[in-house]
Amino acid sequence: MATAKKPAPKAAAPVKVKTPAKVAKPAAKPASKTAPVSKTAKAIAKLSSSIAKLTERKDKINAEITALRDQRTTLKVASAAVAPKAAAKAAPKAAAPAKTVKRAAKK
Repeated sequence: MATAKKPAPKAAAPVKVKTPAKVAKPAAKPASKTAPVSKTAKAIAKLSSSIAKLTERKDKINAEITALRDQRTTLKVASAAVAPKAAAKAAPKAAAPAKTVKRAAKK
């Protein structure tokens, strides 16, 4: 098959570049009032703030755990004081399964 030849592109008219009447000068940077801070100092400050946040969260969780432990101990003491007879009855029953386990182990 014959391929059609593409026509040669026509020469484009030269594009005129307009020059601005006034060339804008770059604005001068305002003098910074704070002392320059190094990258490592910024990184250290960022890490320190993250550590402070995590420490605060850890302290809250530890306080909550302590409160729950105290609550559990008060409940245990209260239940033991209310039902000393029930606790005395439960103690022999708890010892009985241990004996059956020993017998089963001998077989």
